[in-house]
Amino acid sequence: MKFLQEFKEFAVKGNMIDMAIGIIIGTAFNNVVQTLVKKVLLPPLSYLTDGVNYQDKKWVLREANEELTGDAATAIEIGYGEFLQVSLDFVIIGFTVFIVVKLMNRLRNKSHDSKDKTVVTPKDIELLSDLRELMKEQNEILLKSTATDHRA
Repeated sequence: MKFLQEFKEFAVKGNMIDMAIGIIIGTAFNNVVQTLVKKVLLPPLSYLTDGVNYQDKKWVLREANEELTGDAATAIEIGYGEFLQVSLDFVIIGFTVFIVVKLMNRLRNKSHDSKDKTVVTPKDIELLSDLRELMKEQNEILLKSTATDHRA
């Protein structure tokens, strides 16, 4: 019974919901990045390389032998082209994610800047900014009063 209560607390307190939302958003973001890479970035690269498909490149160590059966009949190949393709995809996807995160951080930082009046600042950020300014003023007053107390 305690196990079920712990699971209920875990699910209700938001951990499970936050995780599910993160997975859903991550999946959607993955689709965006995959489409951006495959449909926007790779076609110009394919054009520059005259449409060479690197995935098909391989070193054949042993040709397939149709006279044999089982594993002996299959070819032994090192698929270096697929490795190059996957590595290139990784670099392009990593760079794309870097650019997207950089843009998102720039937008987030701009929205958190309380002095920028062109962007609507969220109320919680505005309140925190006001509290910070108030604390600065109070600290300056306290520093001035302690400085005058030490002189006397």
